[in-house]
Amino acid sequence: MSGIDAFGIALQRGDGAATEVFTAIGAVTSVKGPEIERETYDVTAHDSANGWREFIGGLKDAGEVTISINYDPSVHDVLVADFEDTAPRNYKMVFPQALGEWALKLILTGFSQEAPVDDKLSAELKFKVSGKPAITPGV
Repeated sequence: MSGIDAFGIALQRGDGAATEVFTAIGAVTSVKGPEIERETYDVTAHDSANGWREFIGGLKDAGEVTISINYDPSVHDVLVADFEDTAPRNYKMVFPQALGEWALKLILTGFSQEAPVDDKLSAELKFKVSGKPAITPGV
């Protein structure tokens, strides 16, 4: 199978209303994550077959989502306000070409902006995923 063009992915932020409306975060240049991983627990015993270690799966963690944006304070500072919230907010990561979406509960944990003299105003936002992502496969 050949690669899939990532152009057009959208991270959408929920408004928190009873009938939630999601709005795409504008000017996103890169999306990284979530980084799903699982702990393992060593259950090796003296009678483990042939002296091989044995493991079972433990707790799961959906990790973090990091986005890079062409930062516009008039558009993006509403996201900085989310930093004050302790409760997760609903987001959706919508893949291009109807490839599906991930519904995520995110907590903004970091915001870093950069304003170089010879380049664009940009920012990076880091979110911690809370709970299990809901994955809807595409067509």
